[in-house]
Amino acid sequence: MQYSTMFGGGSSSPPDTSKTTKLERYNSYIRRVNSTKLLQASSKLLFRVTILVALVLIFYFTLNHPPLSGENHHIHATNNFFSSAFYGSGASWEKQVRRSSTPRQPNGYSVLVTGAAGFVGSHCSLALKKRGDGVLGIDNFNPYYDPSLKRARQKLLKKHEIFTVEGDINDAELLNKLFDIVPFSHILHLAAQAGVRYAMQNPLSYVNSNVAGFVNLLEVAKSADPQPAIVWASSSSVYGLNSEVPFSETDRTDQPASLYAATKKAGEEIAHAYNHIYGLSLTGLRFFTVYGPWGRPDMAYFFFTKDILQSKSINVYVTQEDKEVARDFTYIDDIVKGCVGALDTAEKSTGSGGKKRGPAQLRVYNLGNTSPVTVGKLVGILESLLSVKAKKHVIKMPRNGDVPFTHANVSLAYRDFGYKPTTDLATGLRKFVKWYVSYYGIESRAKMEIDASTNQEAQVSIITWEDRKSGHT
Repeated sequence: MQYSTMFGGGSSSPPDTSKTTKLERYNSYIRRVNSTKLLQASSKLLFRVTILVALVLIFYFTLNHPPLSGENHHIHATNNFFSSAFYGSGASWEKQVRRSSTPRQPNGYSVLVTGAAGFVGSHCSLALKKRGDGVLGIDNFNPYYDPSLKRARQKLLKKHEIFTVEGDINDAELLNKLFDIVPFSHILHLAAQAGVRYAMQNPLSYVNSNVAGFVNLLEVAKSADPQPAIVWASSSSVYGLNSEVPFSETDRTDQPASLYAATKKAGEEIAHAYNHIYGLSLTGLRFFTVYGPWGRPDMAYFFFTKDILQSKSINVYVTQEDKEVARDFTYIDDIVKGCVGALDTAEKSTGSGGKKRGPAQLRVYNLGNTSPVTVGKLVGILESLLSVKAKKHVIKMPRNGDVPFTHANVSLAYRDFGYKPTTDLATGLRKFVKWYVSYYGIESRAKMEIDASTNQEAQVSIITWEDRKSGHT
C-alpha cells in the first residue's frame, strides 16, 4: 500500500501546469506586440526616406532642368532627368554640350556632327570650330576598325574644345535630349557603316547604321523646333554598274553593285521622302575615295603603307579582263571644303514641329578629285615616299561589290558653292605618309636605330684611336 502510493499510484492527483501555460501565452503576446511596433517603426522610416528621396529628386530636377517650351520639348521633358543621369553627369554634362555647341562668332552655326571621331567627321569638326562655329560631336566608337584611332581623334577634338558625346544615332532618347539642350542650326551627318567588302560579312550592320540610323536622326530632326538644315554623306558607290564617265549626278544610280552602295542609295531616297513630307532641307554628298592623315585603316593606301613598311606582300587587283583598277582619290582637305561649302549654301528647313510649311531645298553633289589614278600608280608613289620596294601580288578583283573605275564630274558643286579640288595624289600621299610615320612612331624607331648605329661607330673610332695612341696596330 505504501509502495503504490509512493510511486504514483492511481489514487494520486496530477501536477498543476496552469502557471506555465499562462506564462507562455504572456510571452507570445509580448513578442507579437514588439513585432507590430517594429513593423510600424520600419514602415514610418521607409515612408520618410521615400519622401526625402522624392524631394531631393524634385529639387535636383528643378535646378538642372528649367521649364521647356515647344511641342517637341514638352514631349521629352519628363525623360530629361533620367537621360542626363544615364548619358552624363547632369548639369556638368549639359554644360559641356552647350559650351561646345555655342558659336564664337556672330551668326555662326551650331552644328551637330555625327561620326565626329571618324576620319571625315574629325577633320570637318576641326575646320568648323576653327572658323568660329559651335560644334558638338557624337560617335559610338564601334570596333569596325581599331577604336584607339578614333579615341586619338577624340582627344584631338577635345584639345580644340570640341566635346564628343559617346552614343549611337539609333538612340532616339539621347538625340532628343541633345536637341532639348541645343537648338542646332545644322546637322553634318557623317556617321555610317563604311566599307564595301565588310558588307558580305555583316550585312545587318549596314542596314542598322546607314538606313535605320539615318531614319532615326531624321525623325528627331523633323520634330525639332527649329528644324536644322542637314548635310549628309552619300557615296560614289551609288553609281554601281553605271558605265557613263565621268560620273554625273544625272546618271543612273539604280544598279548598286554592293549592299553598302544599296544602303547609301536608300539613304538618298529616304532623304527625298523626309524633304517632301516634313520640309527638311537636305543635301547629299557623294564622296569619291577619301584619303589623307588620320584616315581609315581599312582603305588600300593605308594598309599598303603598313604592309610595305613591314615587308609584307600586297594584293594589287586587276579586273576580270586584266585591266587596271582606278580610283578618283580625293584628299581630305578638299572634301572638308566641299562639306563646309554645302553647309554654307544650305537653306533653312521649312517645317516646324513635324509639320511642313513650304517646299524645302533638296540637293545631291559629287565631291571627287576629277583625276582617276590606277592602283599601280598609287603603289609606285608609296614606294618612292617610303624608299621601299613593294612585294606586289597581282590578282583578279573578287566579285565582292567593288567597281573597277570611278571618276567624278564636280561641275555642279563648283557652280553652287565653288568646290574645286587642288591636291594631287602625290602631294596628298606625301602628307599622309608624314602623318603615318609620326603617329605610329616609325620615325622615332628609325632615329633610335640610326643613333645606335652612330654610337657603335663612335665606340669603334674611340677604341681605334686609343689603340693607335698606345702604339697598337
